[in-house]
Amino acid sequence: MTNWAQYRPGAARFTPENVDPFLCTHVVYALATINSYNQISTIEWNDEQYYRSLNNLKSVNPDMKTLLSVGGTVYGVSPFIAMVARPESRQAFIASAIRFLRAHSFDGLNLDWQYPGHNGSPADDRKRFTELVQELAQAFAEDARDTRKTQLLLSANVAAFVPTVDRAYEVHQIAPRLDFINVMTYDFHGHWEPVTGHNSPLYPSSLDSGSHLYHNINTSISHWMGLGAPAAKLLLGFPTYGRTFRLSTGANGLGAPANGPADAGAYTRTAGFWAYYEVCEFLRHATSTWISEQHVPYATYGSAWVGYDSEQSAAAKVAYVSGRGLGGVHVWTLDMDDFGGSFCSEGPYPLIHQLRTSMGKQNASPLSPLPPPSPPPRPTRSPPSARADPTACTRTWPTRPPTSSVSRATPTCTAASPASSSGTPASAATGPEGLQGGPASGPPAQAERSIISAFHVRFFYDNKTQILTAACNFYFASY
Repeated sequence: MTNWAQYRPGAARFTPENVDPFLCTHVVYALATINSYNQISTIEWNDEQYYRSLNNLKSVNPDMKTLLSVGGTVYGVSPFIAMVARPESRQAFIASAIRFLRAHSFDGLNLDWQYPGHNGSPADDRKRFTELVQELAQAFAEDARDTRKTQLLLSANVAAFVPTVDRAYEVHQIAPRLDFINVMTYDFHGHWEPVTGHNSPLYPSSLDSGSHLYHNINTSISHWMGLGAPAAKLLLGFPTYGRTFRLSTGANGLGAPANGPADAGAYTRTAGFWAYYEVCEFLRHATSTWISEQHVPYATYGSAWVGYDSEQSAAAKVAYVSGRGLGGVHVWTLDMDDFGGSFCSEGPYPLIHQLRTSMGKQNASPLSPLPPPSPPPRPTRSPPSARADPTACTRTWPTRPPTSSVSRATPTCTAASPASSSGTPASAATGPEGLQGGPASGPPAQAERSIISAFHVRFFYDNKTQILTAACNFYFASY
């Protein structure tokens, strides 16, 4: 892991000692970058030390897998553009990646390019990203054949906003080659907008209008599925942080006028978002309200407003994941949950444990996908001129064949059958893209240049036992 959360004060300080090697099947260490020779390179001074610390956890749990994530918004955009430009530079990167991953005992690679065709990347990079994914998958298969080692895994963090997806990815070509796809379904709204809105709503709000009808999880997942991504490979993004606003009038509900972010949290120290443990401290005085149509809560106190996720919304999102037959949930981030149980009086990792607990409650009727509602004839969330417009199954993962049209990381069980996909919106305006970053006219490139972890819960039904089990993945990241 790169180590930014280790610099947080007091009980918020996060280090590898906070990792339970039995909690999840995958730990993804971020970030590495790409140097001027198109080779994978470390970023932090103690990366190699933490590579060892992380991979030493396999001696405690040999079934745990680790991946290295390369890219991000700070060190990852320009190097990707240069690297994919020529076949020779892509091959240099691929050879470097295999050497680096094997030398440091990683089990795979996670691509975090934000995004092909965006932020200075030419339109042709959409195709070049496809070529990179295909060439990596082929090289990983050949490496496994030649070394007689388990094939390296390949995954990617991808955009959630419809226009970004359409410009960045040839989904039908990359999906068969990726083991799982992390859809960053968060940062749909934030302090860059003139009215309050939730960070990660499951569905649209009836107050939404125009393109903002599409700023929600259901639309994003439906679009990815509609473009050909297998449901079982899609991981829904679940944030363990909330987006904050500073209210500018006496109104304090959803869609209330706002002017910038609330004060920075005492531990994350970045205006615009609070870690869940900071939300817990806020809730000691604040009033919390459940948004029934979006299945998420917000809280207010004084002029501060935060849209966050709770144990209740975690359960709702797990029901959605199960209902649509998705591969699971990736949580951004481990270190912003109350990992030590020091703040929320709910035990360690309350949100993540709720995700796991909810897996045993799938006999209840799951939430079904809903189409975006038509705007009612009443005032919208903001006048058009005021709206900002920023453009464990089991833990046994078998050795796989060289190529496959399905996930090469499929455990020894099958995924739940996906529900039928709902309709996909024809268009949506561009907007800030996830905690991972966005255009200069939108939110900050990253809410905090220091994400230390994320978590996946992947749901599978065993055909023989009909028992729902899980595979969990953590990310460690520091930008």
